[in-house]
Amino acid sequence: MTEFTIQEHWLTPGRRLQSPNQSSRANEKQIELLVIHNISLPPGEFGGPCIDELFCNRLDPGQHEYFRSITNLRVSSHLLIDRKGVVTQYVAFNRKAWHAGESCYQGRGNCNEFSIGIELEGTDFEPFTGQQYLTLGRVTDVLLKTYPGLSRERIVGHSDIAPGRKTDPGPCFDWPRFRATLCGNPRAKV
Repeated sequence: MTEFTIQEHWLTPGRRLQSPNQSSRANEKQIELLVIHNISLPPGEFGGPCIDELFCNRLDPGQHEYFRSITNLRVSSHLLIDRKGVVTQYVAFNRKAWHAGESCYQGRGNCNEFSIGIELEGTDFEPFTGQQYLTLGRVTDVLLKTYPGLSRERIVGHSDIAPGRKTDPGPCFDWPRFRATLCGNPRAKV
């Protein structure tokens, strides 16, 4: 069982790959929302370097027809949890990742300014893996302990802050299963 810690706003252990798609927060101590997303590149395919390439502006538009429509996007997330539960961090937590886009939470716009974004490798149409739920739970636990503005009540899906525009993490994301993994629940199922 991997125990995570956060040192200087970086998760350890974990893979680090800095994205250029980031900026300073107006108040780096104001981290008050955790946003869960899903992503797969090409759509519906898992594994490979394409998500890293997208977040680092190195996606080759000739590699797949779909990539031509997204190659000029400048997006990132703080974390990606792949299908095996492996974590990659692209942006330090005290900095703004560009994951939420046009968004609003409880009347506050620009959710990137005060949120942490976590991408799960997946789609709206397929179940996520047990390893992803366990890793997401453990990562969430350490985020809740490290950033006092976060709470269990301030964890949302991308669809919650961008309704009508975004659908992720989608209907296959099992919120009760995820919440059961929090606080090191020993009965959490893989």
